[in-house]
Amino acid sequence: MTSVTLVGARLTDPGTEFVYHGESSACEGCPYRRQCLNLTEGVRYRVLDVRENTQVLDCAVHDEGVRAVEVEPAPVTANVPSKGAYAGSKASLQGPCPHTECPSHEYCVPEGAEFDQ
Repeated sequence: MTSVTLVGARLTDPGTEFVYHGESSACEGCPYRRQCLNLTEGVRYRVLDVRENTQVLDCAVHDEGVRAVEVEPAPVTANVPSKGAYAGSKASLQGPCPHTECPSHEYCVPEGAEFDQ
């Protein structure tokens, strides 16, 4: 499911992924708030395309302004137990991994993923 939103001009290349972290205090009073703040907080998104005939709008958060883009939730690459993992299956992430120095840590605690509580 795609959404149209405003993102920082540096993030508008198709294929760019980002995690939406929610509203900044600098957004207060901005006339474009509704277009920028329409994503789900904590979810990883991928830019699909820049909307045609759009201009760069001034923004208090993004130094180069914002542009309208189409985004969709991006798949999250993660380490999961091999038991029961197969192509097309869904898995639950167990939660924070204490091995922060491990080279695979980013896959055990991927940004933009939800964990079982």
